[in-house]
Amino acid sequence: MSNQHNPRARSNGWQPTRVVITGIGAITPLGLSVEETWQGMMAGKSGIGHITRFDTSELRTTFAGQVNNFDPQNYMDRKEARRLDPYIQYALAATKEAITDSQLDLSVETPNRVGVIVGSGVGGLQSTLENQAIINEKGLRKVNPFVVPNMLVDSAGGKIALEYNLHGINHAVVSACASGTSACGEAFEVLRRGDADVMLAGGAEAAITPLIMAGFDVAGALSQHNVNPAEACRPFDRDRDGFVVSEGSAILVMETEEHAKARGAHIYAEVIGYGSSNDAYSMVAPHQNGRGAVDAMKMALRKAAEYDVDPQAIDYINAHGTATRLNDVVETMAIKEVLGEHAYNVHISSTKSMIGHLLAGAGAIETIVCAKVIKESMIPPTINLHNPDPDCDLNYTPLFAQSATVNVTLSNSFGFGGHNACIMLRRYE
Repeated sequence: MSNQHNPRARSNGWQPTRVVITGIGAITPLGLSVEETWQGMMAGKSGIGHITRFDTSELRTTFAGQVNNFDPQNYMDRKEARRLDPYIQYALAATKEAITDSQLDLSVETPNRVGVIVGSGVGGLQSTLENQAIINEKGLRKVNPFVVPNMLVDSAGGKIALEYNLHGINHAVVSACASGTSACGEAFEVLRRGDADVMLAGGAEAAITPLIMAGFDVAGALSQHNVNPAEACRPFDRDRDGFVVSEGSAILVMETEEHAKARGAHIYAEVIGYGSSNDAYSMVAPHQNGRGAVDAMKMALRKAAEYDVDPQAIDYINAHGTATRLNDVVETMAIKEVLGEHAYNVHISSTKSMIGHLLAGAGAIETIVCAKVIKESMIPPTINLHNPDPDCDLNYTPLFAQSATVNVTLSNSFGFGGHNACIMLRRYE
């Protein structure tokens, strides 16, 4: 075992590289910025509504978490906006906010010391579907010449690098609904091993399309609470009936502590742990005992131990909390398995109850939420939790935000294919 992964190596004078978050940006169903999204969460507001982009009359689920009032020309020129798939537009918008928030002057950075890892599940699916329709109607020669770079899952990261002249590590992470957490965690590892000074990390998704909605619908994965979509997502509630698809992007600026301090950066929180695993059980259902979730959390805690943080120090968990029948019970079991009796002392919430499931963007916005929880000493609520499931008996912060001093957070993300990821933050001292 290398020193980097062995806490006992501290006895030889080794110290782990410290990684901090210095900028955050987001486009979500609750707002076009982190602050608007955060304030909506604090108010227990829902961003879920009926789909307005296409006819949903054949579907059992007619709602989603759409990004509203987004004008790409506020972030790029009109010609560029017309060329780019919405998922890339969202990523560029969130990146712009994150860089501005960090006050990072990229013009003075060494380009090959700044990298980008942005995850996506379906990439530029809207562009793909639109151009297939063009082929069907007008023929092969009428497709958009930008369709291939638009459809690729790594195009958001590539476009961000092009926009800001960043030559460092650049790739996409694809681990289904764990992608956003995986991207942030892999950026943490890049910085820890010394391959960059700064990383832009997160996720982006624009999957509210007839194909995706129909696929999830026929699979029976979605809530069907069409009468009042704002009350549809009910994590840990006995009446939950499925998750809610949403869209958007979240990007974080992460730096080594040394680099951040040298430029006098404002620091939201420190990243101290990351774990990743697979259930190897089912392509669509979590392992019945939460095996992979436990492995991911334990891996993150093993790394957190290098920073002198133990499981009993965890104050808040942003749960995956999708409001599916299986996930919420299994996640509850996994948290108890990892934390024991301390699980009952931890504040937990599912912010998906308000913004829905951003798929590959979910873990990134939830990492931002954890940073805000530490900074603001406020716990966002799990709204719509009126009738707790007896099998989900932890403190899920029902209905209303709560004030609490939080020093250490953990965020879970689990995805189709059995993918699991977990990331841990702590208050920066």
